[in-house]
Amino acid sequence: MSVPLKTKISFDFSVFWCCCVFPLSLHSFLFFFFFQLLGTMNTTPIIDPLQGDFPEVIEEYLQHGCMKCISFNRRGTLLAAGCNDGSCVIWDFETRGIAKELRDNEYSSPITSICWSKCGNRILASAADKSLSLWDVVSGNRITRIVLQQTPLQVRLHPGSSPSLCLACPLSCAPIIVDLNTGSTTLLKVSVSEISNGPTPASRNKCFDGTTSFTPTAACFSKYGKLVYLGNSKGEILVIDHKDGEVRAMVPISGGSLVKNIVFSRNGQYLLTNSNDRVIRIYENLLPLKDEVRALDDLNERLSDLSGVEKLKGVGSKCLTLFREFQDAITKVHWKVPCFSGDGEWVVGGSASKGEHKIYVWDRAGHLVKILEGPKEALIDLAWHPVRPIVVSVSLNGIVYIWAKDYTESWSAFAPDFKELEENEEYVEREDEFDLNPDTEKVKGSDANEDEEVDILAVEKDPAFSDSDMSQEELCFLPATPIRDVAEQQEDKLIESSSKIVDSNNSGSPLSVEAGPNGHTSNNASSPVEDGAVGTRIKRKRKPSEKVLDLQDEKAKKPSKSSKASKSKSKSLIDQDNNGNGFHSDEISD
Repeated sequence: MSVPLKTKISFDFSVFWCCCVFPLSLHSFLFFFFFQLLGTMNTTPIIDPLQGDFPEVIEEYLQHGCMKCISFNRRGTLLAAGCNDGSCVIWDFETRGIAKELRDNEYSSPITSICWSKCGNRILASAADKSLSLWDVVSGNRITRIVLQQTPLQVRLHPGSSPSLCLACPLSCAPIIVDLNTGSTTLLKVSVSEISNGPTPASRNKCFDGTTSFTPTAACFSKYGKLVYLGNSKGEILVIDHKDGEVRAMVPISGGSLVKNIVFSRNGQYLLTNSNDRVIRIYENLLPLKDEVRALDDLNERLSDLSGVEKLKGVGSKCLTLFREFQDAITKVHWKVPCFSGDGEWVVGGSASKGEHKIYVWDRAGHLVKILEGPKEALIDLAWHPVRPIVVSVSLNGIVYIWAKDYTESWSAFAPDFKELEENEEYVEREDEFDLNPDTEKVKGSDANEDEEVDILAVEKDPAFSDSDMSQEELCFLPATPIRDVAEQQEDKLIESSSKIVDSNNSGSPLSVEAGPNGHTSNNASSPVEDGAVGTRIKRKRKPSEKVLDLQDEKAKKPSKSSKASKSKSKSLIDQDNNGNGFHSDEISD
């Protein structure tokens, strides 16, 4: 990102002294001042720093039930959303249509968190009924369901290609490692005092042992899942080896406030924390990404002269170093959900204030570049697209808003020889410009081999992903099945019910047909369609075309034979009434 140039104007004191000693006119003074100004100014063009690759406006919104949490798959082609009715909706992010809906009618608790596996063929969702559900995306079937002792607020699958472990952060106890195959759980340590020498005091974050906790704890996997980074209520970042549950390092946070969120950038180089002191901090990861466990062992050997907490702090200083701090110095706003951009160059933070939907965008240097203001609804979740400059946010009302960059139309991109004109210009055409076979040079054919087969099924490797080659086939797209509108489904049901009613009325039941005077029959049990009951509007009222209107006018002008016969019949009935045969005009009119 380019930083705006700060122009410095330095007025030479010699010019001022000369003007005082030798009286000059006002024009001469301005002349000297102008050239002095030009000499001190840098002629480099100033670049607008706000024209970055980040979202600016709401491009579209998605609505399906009441959505509470969202998560992109690894490629950003699918967006999963957990709903308030216990279902999970998968959106095709390219077409913005629903590709799959994962639902179990037996359980309808609200979804609290949702995440994808690395290959994209599994989705893990946590619900308010203390359950974890693992779904198969292609078939839509649930693989397993595990019930915990606390409500999980956040879940993360192991970043391996075939995840069988997940990290769950419950509401009021320490984070746990859950084996989805066996259902076994491992409680992680949340305080350095638990491993120090001497009596161990009861931790506020413990659970399963009768103690009560009041503060949740945030945790996340490292890039390759070998370590767990945990932020506790004492303002500390603990580095834990999840295989043996041992704390390998500790990094104290300035201020010692509760850590509400902790997340790694996609490349694993930076760690973001959101503390209760309204400050977002970024730490640079100093450990090698693939050999971080071995690097921790080497640091422990080097610092063998230390022990206990001092040793953990010494190792932690070699693991993470504070890189940048972000906060709103004016309003001191709390942050709901902060996250990195896909490339790690931008940091966004969703405001936790009630009644406002604000998203703050900073560059990695710490400058606030944009404040996105949405509708008057609170923000509850936020996610940045893995590749594109798109931010997706969820409001308290369950609507998903898609923020994108406000692109300027460039018509010159449609053709290489297209030229945009600022104003009208007179154009003189050539003599052969509009001929059928103009004498111009033939367009050179492409060098591509037309006989070569083109593979339209394989997905090309994206250079933005460092580990694109995977041992297991990755799921990038789902066949989207069109879903009919609710109004059309209700109309079809009304058509079926009305047809059944008409068939039953025309079936000749003895209750519906009674003999009238002079042998005439009358249908006393009229159908709901005739009585104007509920469901009489079977089809939508559509505006007739011009052809239909013309035909209706012709029919109105030319009365049909049936109408003539009915008129003659009514005339004969009136004559019979005049002769005293017992018919009345009121009956005929009715």
